[in-house]
Amino acid sequence: MLYYLFDYLEREFGLMGAGVVQYISVRSALAFCLSLLIVVGFGGRFIRWLKKMQIGESVRDLGLEGQKEKQGTPTMGGIIIIAGIVIPVLLFAKINNIYIIIMLITTIWLGAMGFLDDYIKVFRKNKDGLKPKYKLLGQIVIGIFVACMMCFSPQIRIYEKQQVEAYTQTHNLQVSSNYERAKQQFTKESVHSTKTTMPFVKNHEIEYSKVLKFLGPGYEKYAFLVVVLVVILVVMAVSNGCNLTDGIDGLCVGVSAISGSALLLLAWISGNLLLCSYFDLLFIPNIGELSVFGAAFIGSCCGFLWWNSYPASVFMGDTGSLCIGGIIGVFALLIRKEWLLVLLCGVFLIENLSVIIQRYWFKYTKKKYGQGRRVFLMSPLHHHFQLKGIKEPKIVQRFYLVALLLAVATIITIKIR
Repeated sequence: MLYYLFDYLEREFGLMGAGVVQYISVRSALAFCLSLLIVVGFGGRFIRWLKKMQIGESVRDLGLEGQKEKQGTPTMGGIIIIAGIVIPVLLFAKINNIYIIIMLITTIWLGAMGFLDDYIKVFRKNKDGLKPKYKLLGQIVIGIFVACMMCFSPQIRIYEKQQVEAYTQTHNLQVSSNYERAKQQFTKESVHSTKTTMPFVKNHEIEYSKVLKFLGPGYEKYAFLVVVLVVILVVMAVSNGCNLTDGIDGLCVGVSAISGSALLLLAWISGNLLLCSYFDLLFIPNIGELSVFGAAFIGSCCGFLWWNSYPASVFMGDTGSLCIGGIIGVFALLIRKEWLLVLLCGVFLIENLSVIIQRYWFKYTKKKYGQGRRVFLMSPLHHHFQLKGIKEPKIVQRFYLVALLLAVATIITIKIR
């Protein structure tokens, strides 16, 4: 909203300095700072309100050190995370940008679903919360919505990287006027496509419609079905992985901030014509605006870490974890980097796999030997390290280092051919 206000003041009254909000970098920095201030500044009052309303965490006794002390800690802190994202985005982003609209809808939808889950646990005293089938339904709905937008919205288009390379070789895009003219031309000539980035394959990209090539002529019109399936799987995998990672103080929100930082950089590159040419990536017109959303997301996560770091004053609950995971998944899908999540969100993936491996190995050995056996002392994986006697802060710090290394490796892959 402030973008349009300052743009109007500059055009109509020539207000000095108002034009600075045209720059994505400036608005991203402002979004990050405001988000951080909202969560840190109002977090204390929000926590006191949660305590007053007796909205506390009910902790199951798993025999972990320090677990009993967490009983009654305020939960549903994800509400302040969502506020820290939505408010700065509404103020500093171009809210008519289709990518911003999709991310806001995703945030509110998954946040509401997580809130309902927490509400059932806290106020209905049902530890199971929202039934899995309803969670799945909610993720499918947002998945179909995002897929429809990606496939059918006239505002979501890409420019083939071969055309980007050809244009940049014949024009001096270092000149500001040429660069802006090129961006306008590329936006007009961009096309609908189901192409996406995939590292370590030919041309560093794949076309989802090619999966259906066996159907014969006209197979391209069914590409939407493949996109829907991919979007739903990504949203489910990252949301659930994030939810499982939220088991010890500060772990989930810190790892998410690191992953969000890498995605912000990738969004900025994907919306910059010169950088897309240099890195040989798909150019996505107007996607750079997601940098503002990404900055608000990182600021909100960092601000929440102020209250959630060990010993935690508040937990995010499913309101936060389901929402954060969904944001990361959809963000990556929109910038056509969803396959990089396997590396970038390696911590979430490992946590997910540890639960799956533990469960199915236990069932298999029980059926075969009559007694279930375990691969880990406890799953998810962070609980395994707790039972090995490692303190929570040390586990979190080491997971942060792993997440940071994975984020750096993810950025490096975009230049590897």
